[in-house]
Amino acid sequence: MERTLQTPQSAALTIERLLQFATQNGLIEQLDVYTSRNALLDLFGLAEPFQGEVPAEKLNSPVGLLEELLDAAWEAGLLEENTMTYRDLLDARIMGLMMPRPSEVVSEFWKIAKTQSVEAATAYFYKQSIDSNYIRMDRIAKNAYWLAETAYGDLEITINLSKPEKDPKEIALLKTLPQSSYPLCLLCVDNLGYAGRVNHPARQNLRVIPLELDSEKWYLQYSPYVYYNEHSIIFHEKHIPMKTTANTFYRLLDFIEQFPHYFIGSNADLPIVGGSILNHDHFQGGRHKFPMEKAPSEKAFSHADFAGVKAAIVKWPMSVLRLSGHNKQQLYKLASKLLDDWRAYSDAEAEVLAFSEKDGQRIPHNTITPIARNNARGEYELDLVLRNNRTSAEHPDGIFHPHQHLHHIKKENIGLIEVMGLAVLPGRLQEELAAIAKLLTGEAEIGRETSDPSHPLHKHADWIAALLAKHGASLTADAANAVLQTEVGSKFMDVLLDAGVFKRDEAGQAAFGRFLAAVGFAQQ
Repeated sequence: MERTLQTPQSAALTIERLLQFATQNGLIEQLDVYTSRNALLDLFGLAEPFQGEVPAEKLNSPVGLLEELLDAAWEAGLLEENTMTYRDLLDARIMGLMMPRPSEVVSEFWKIAKTQSVEAATAYFYKQSIDSNYIRMDRIAKNAYWLAETAYGDLEITINLSKPEKDPKEIALLKTLPQSSYPLCLLCVDNLGYAGRVNHPARQNLRVIPLELDSEKWYLQYSPYVYYNEHSIIFHEKHIPMKTTANTFYRLLDFIEQFPHYFIGSNADLPIVGGSILNHDHFQGGRHKFPMEKAPSEKAFSHADFAGVKAAIVKWPMSVLRLSGHNKQQLYKLASKLLDDWRAYSDAEAEVLAFSEKDGQRIPHNTITPIARNNARGEYELDLVLRNNRTSAEHPDGIFHPHQHLHHIKKENIGLIEVMGLAVLPGRLQEELAAIAKLLTGEAEIGRETSDPSHPLHKHADWIAALLAKHGASLTADAANAVLQTEVGSKFMDVLLDAGVFKRDEAGQAAFGRFLAAVGFAQQ
């Protein structure tokens, strides 16, 4: 038997409060309240709205009200299970009933861009994405974040706690669900308004802004789990694989012309050194100054065929060539040439091989992670990070990938965000670091933790031994946390050094110089 709401008037009042929040924050206009109210009443099986006086209030977030409604939905049997996944599916549906249509959002965005500025337009769109709970700021606030001082500047460290973990029941259910090819992936524009399912998030509160890059249709949206301010996803209209080509650079430069206050970059297009979604062409952008952008140039170069473009090696753990200039076409052409040159370049002494043979096929290994921005001098600026995805018997996960001794901290691909100096570390580290801190304060002693392969601290055994030898076991709690933040920052720096193609030692920098000379650069 279907359950009914135990406290219908309480739920009806919460609906009115949510409508008040939506109007205060511009999600809907006053006339839209009637439609949204009736849709919400229908969703919750309520015959009529709240009859009393709705208290005047100014809320910063809809989350508390949504939680009340989700609890009511569970009481009424509107949720199959009272888990985070099912609650997320319903709260996106609720917020979707109090949103302007996608075309209305687009119209308002470009109206603001035209009458005020594109910066004001993105501020409007970002706030809407937060107010609609598409960007779940309450969860993002749980992420750990700190700066770690290194020889390459202050690196940013985050421990990602914002993405919800699946309930064991849901994990079991996922194995039994039929495969669906709609939407084809999380980036497809077909997600707009999609109701979602247990293995695909609901997107009724998603909105996107159409763009034209290099005469092709793209869309801009914000990431629901932002890792930095105004973390944007710019994705192709069609579900086509990521591929770094000359067109990539033109699109990046085209974007920063239209959005001069944003950076934009692309993950590399090869496995190991690429991002997590390689089947749909996309970029990431936003309004954030990453550590790599702050890193100084240390060796200047010029190219005889591109006199208007400045080039420099960046003082950074990875191998970065920075190009800058006012001439967009010259910058684009030089970046395109560099990509072609790098794809074909080998230097066995530096373990760089452009190709290998497997089953009669030629496998490419060289590619580039590109980032574009407008610099403080008003120039176009491109950072080109050289990547190589070769593996070996010694390093089966990648020669230029975090090596085995760093996997206890970071094993995943080093994508665009990490390349720029922001570590996105797995959520497991939160509890593991807390347990290690207790060893450093003497609150706990080492027992079976480091010797039992099934224990979460086993992977940290060598690191723990080194920490105790260096710092002892009588630190204060604050000192222990400070030590761990510093040491994790040092580990992340080593991760980036491992991912660097031309190492930061004398031999590696000489190899970097050989490459630049081979492709026509002269040191100034």
